[in-house]
Amino acid sequence: MASEEGQVISCHTLDQWNNQLQTANDSKKLVVVDFTASWCGPCRFITPILVEMAKKMPHLIFLKVDVDELKSVAEDWAIEAMPTFVFVKEGKIVDRVVGAKKDELQNAIAKHDTPVAVASTAAA
Repeated sequence: MASEEGQVISCHTLDQWNNQLQTANDSKKLVVVDFTASWCGPCRFITPILVEMAKKMPHLIFLKVDVDELKSVAEDWAIEAMPTFVFVKEGKIVDRVVGAKKDELQNAIAKHDTPVAVASTAAA
C-alpha cells in the first residue's frame, strides 16, 4: 500500500483499522487517532485543523475512525464523546484529548512527538 504522507487516513473497515494500526506501531511513529462521527458538530469544526496538522507533520500518522462505522473499535478504546483524540506510540496509549480543543491537541502532539532515538552518530 502506498504511504499516505501528510494526510488523515480514514479507516472504514476493521481490517483497514487493524492494518493501519499495525503499520503505525511497527513504524515507531506517534499515531493520532481521531474518533469522530458524521453528525458531530465539533468534529466537523476540528477536521480541517487536523488535516492542516497532518500536512505540516507528515512524520506522524493521523488516523480517523467514525464511531458509528466502527462501533467495536470505539467500544474497545472506551470512546464516550466525540471528537476524542487518542495518541498511540509503539502500541501504547500515551495520551487522550476529548473535545475539539485545538490547543490541547497541539500540546499533546508536541509532548509526545519525540524524534525516534538516533544512535550516537559521533561514534565512528
